[in-house]
Amino acid sequence: MNVNPAAFTILCFGDSNTFGQPSDGHGRWPADVRWTGRLQQLLGTRYAIIEEGLGGRTTDLDDPDRDDRNGRTYFQPCLRSHSPLDMVVIMLGNNDLKTKFGRETEAVATALEGYIDNIERTAWTRNGGVPAVLLVSPIHLDADQPAFAERSSEYDANSVRKSRELGAAIRRVADKRKALFVDAATVACPGDDGTHLSRDSHEPLSKLIAQEIRPNI
Repeated sequence: MNVNPAAFTILCFGDSNTFGQPSDGHGRWPADVRWTGRLQQLLGTRYAIIEEGLGGRTTDLDDPDRDDRNGRTYFQPCLRSHSPLDMVVIMLGNNDLKTKFGRETEAVATALEGYIDNIERTAWTRNGGVPAVLLVSPIHLDADQPAFAERSSEYDANSVRKSRELGAAIRRVADKRKALFVDAATVACPGDDGTHLSRDSHEPLSKLIAQEIRPNI
């Protein structure tokens, strides 16, 4: 925990790619490999990074196979638990594209707009303002990776196509709500399973996000 009382506090809310799951499906990358940990190291002690990642987390969908993956039901109490906050970084969307949900990209983006509603209603800064919001469009699914068929069977070709369209839809929401936006797929890619960030992608993703944070303090 960063105990600097003046630290710029950033909540990073996401799925397994914020949790730090490797593409081989086993364990978790160490804190100094995960993009959140790299972000903390890049920014230094004037910033405090709060990591809130969960594998399989959706934006606002109930998963019939796992009853605790609806991100929206946890998000508001999470904001209350961690406020005051200066910024909230949200990277969600790819789990919504699993075949069992049949969801389109615009619906995913609309769900993310609901997160901005929660932030505006619930979270606060130390000065009583509203935290800044950074929407991060997730990496593209990649069916050409060698273990995609074996380890990512919940996705199909339509899921892959939609993942490539998701960035534009999320950007539209960010523009509409005057939130910040970056596209993780511009600097990061999945590993062998075609779903989870490769080890080498965590560092450039942390740098991309840091570049967006620093000018907004």
